[in-house]
Amino acid sequence: MSHFKPQKIFIHPAVVNDPITHGIVEKLPEIPVEVRAWPRIETEEGTDPVEAGKRIWFLTSSPGQLVKECPASPGQLCCRYRVINIITNCPIDCSYCILQGYLNNPFITFNVNLDDIKSQATELLQSDPQHVFRLGTGELSDSLALEEYTGFSFLLANFFLSQKNGFFEIKTKSHHIKTLLGLEPQGRVGMSWSVNPEDIIQQEEKGASTLALRLKAAARCMERGYLIGFHFDPIILYPGWEEKYHAVVNSIYASLKPDRIMWISLGGFRYPRFLKPIIRERFPQGKILCGELLPGPDGKFRYLKTVRVEMYRKIVDWIRAYDPKQFIYLCMESAEVWDKVFGFHPANRNELDRLFAERIRELWKH
Repeated sequence: MSHFKPQKIFIHPAVVNDPITHGIVEKLPEIPVEVRAWPRIETEEGTDPVEAGKRIWFLTSSPGQLVKECPASPGQLCCRYRVINIITNCPIDCSYCILQGYLNNPFITFNVNLDDIKSQATELLQSDPQHVFRLGTGELSDSLALEEYTGFSFLLANFFLSQKNGFFEIKTKSHHIKTLLGLEPQGRVGMSWSVNPEDIIQQEEKGASTLALRLKAAARCMERGYLIGFHFDPIILYPGWEEKYHAVVNSIYASLKPDRIMWISLGGFRYPRFLKPIIRERFPQGKILCGELLPGPDGKFRYLKTVRVEMYRKIVDWIRAYDPKQFIYLCMESAEVWDKVFGFHPANRNELDRLFAERIRELWKH
C-alpha cells in the first residue's frame, strides 16, 4: 500500500452498507472509522488545515451531477472534455494546486455511488451516438494516487470498454497502475501523466511519483494496450528550463513508442488572484511565484504572451523532432496564442472537440 493512508475514515449513514465502502474499509482495518452525516475535524492550533484534511476521508454519495463539462476560462479555447468527479481533493500536495483555494471541505471526499456516475455517463453517450466523447477523472483529484484502496479507475475503465462511443482518460502523477494492468483496454482507455522536470517535481509536487516512475508506468501500460498521453502542465519558467524540459521530452520518447502516444498538451503556469497568498503561506520556500506573471483577460495570472508562445514553440519543436504528426494541443489558451504556435486555431470548442474525436477514431483503426 502507498503512503497515502488516512488517519480516520468518516462514512455517511446512507453508504454504510455499500460494497465499495466495505471494500475500502477492509483494506484499511487499522484505521478508525466513524459513521456521521458530516465529518467532524479537530486540528491543533498552527496545523495546516489543507495538509491535515488530506488524511481525513469521507465516504458518501452525491445526489448531484458528477459527470460535467470541464469548466473553461473566459476567452480561452476549451476542448469540451467531460470530467467525472468521483473523488474531491487530492492526497498529493502540489504548490500550484488550485484546490487549495476552492475546496471548502478540508478532507478527501469519495462519491461511492458509482452506478449513478455510470448512468450519467451513459445518458451523455446516448445523447449523440455518432460522436466520440472523451471523459476522464483527474480534475478534482489524482486519478491513481488512491486507486489501490478504491479501484475506481479500474471499475470505470471496465465500464467504458463496453461503450462504443466513449473514451476514458485516466490522468495522474502516480505510478500505482497495478489494478489497471488487470484489464485488456483494447485501445479504448487512455492513461496520461502530467510531467515536469524532476527538480520541479521534488520542489513543487509533494507526494507525487518521480518522473522516472511515471515513465516506467507509462511504458508498462503501453505494453498492456493502453493509449498514452502526456500533459506538460503547468510549465514553469525558471533558470535552465529549456534544458530541463527538453530532457523530459527526450525521456518520453526514449521510453515509449510514438505511434501509441495519443496526445500531448501544453499549458503554462497560471493561477487566480486568490491563490497567490495561499501559495506563499503554505510554500514559503517555493519559487513558482518568482517569475513575471500578469493578469490576463480571464483574471488568471500568467507569463507574458510572448514568453508563453516562445515556450510552447520550443517544446512543440522538440516533440515534432521525434514525431512530426504528434497530436499536440494547448490547454486554456486563446486563439491568438494557438495561431502564433501552430499557425491555426480551431474555430470554437466544438471544432476542437471534433479534432479529438477524429484522433481517437484514427487510433482505434490501428
